Amino acid sequence: MIADKSPVVRSGLRDFIERDGRFEVTGAHATAGDFIAAVEQRPADIGIIGWSFPDMTGADILAAIKRRHIATRIVVYTGEPGKEVLRQAIRLGAWGFISKSDEPAVLVESIAAVARGRMSLPYVDLQALTTDPFAELTSRERELLTALANGWTNLQIASRIGISRNTVKYHLKNLYDKLGVSNRAMAVALYMQTTMDQR
Repeated sequence: MIADKSPVVRSGLRDFIERDGRFEVTGAHATAGDFIAAVEQRPADIGIIGWSFPDMTGADILAAIKRRHIATRIVVYTGEPGKEVLRQAIRLGAWGFISKSDEPAVLVESIAAVARGRMSLPYVDLQALTTDPFAELTSRERELLTALANGWTNLQIASRIGISRNTVKYHLKNLYDKLGVSNRAMAVALYMQTTMDQR
């Protein structure tokens, strides 16, 4: 079963996978909620999911699959930059992880490997994935991350901490780079996820 917000990706994946002949695509969904409901009602052996959806993220799908004890093995198929998405996917139980920049044949072979009960993850430095990205943050970056989690704007952060808006932007760029995210929403989501995991 497939889930991706892009109709082009859904259609392309369905065609390519069905042409391979080893697999049957039982459905293709545009939202995470529809995908979760579908695999709960009729579990597919393998689910191929994107990471960003209008209603939630791939992390939410993986968490729901785990929480509801759904047997579907999830392969994440994404173009998201940085290692944080891969880190989250592995932590939440993904069986496979494929970049949208890989050749389509790599995806099909990964599906085949997962179908045989083998994980299919890219070659990465596992040490880097298990290192806590928050440990690398400066005290100023931690302060800014807390401010972001509290919903402060750049202007509020600048005035309350006593630095310029350009300095705020500079610190935020460094913060995003260290966490492997591209915006404040992703940084806050990662912060909240990690805070919950530590409870």
